[in-house]
Amino acid sequence: MQPGSPDHEWREDCAPRRVLEIFSSKWTSMILHVLHTRLNGCARTGVLLRSLPGISKKMLTQTLRDMEAAGLVTRHVHGTVPPAVDYTLTPLGTRFVEPVELLYGWGRDNADALDALIAKNRG
Repeated sequence: MQPGSPDHEWREDCAPRRVLEIFSSKWTSMILHVLHTRLNGCARTGVLLRSLPGISKKMLTQTLRDMEAAGLVTRHVHGTVPPAVDYTLTPLGTRFVEPVELLYGWGRDNADALDALIAKNRG
């Protein structure tokens, strides 16, 4: 959307708002990133939990359920005891990895500006 674009382009169901809705949880983008870059698109719950420092098991489970409902990952339960569960990126999930990686790359390239912002907010 361009500055001065018509109001109808900013409606509640416009594409930019829908994208932001998907990424309103910081964990969604981090799970997509980890699945794609570190885990070859598929991982068990425990592996994901260990790969995402700071996430609780409850938050991981809820975020994965939301991602499954959105069509970003599929869930496969193995018939073992105890049951093992794999989460795999869907083709749609893989498409969402691209903007995540662009954003993460921008963050790495601009770490100094992010550090300055954090320091300014603390001081």
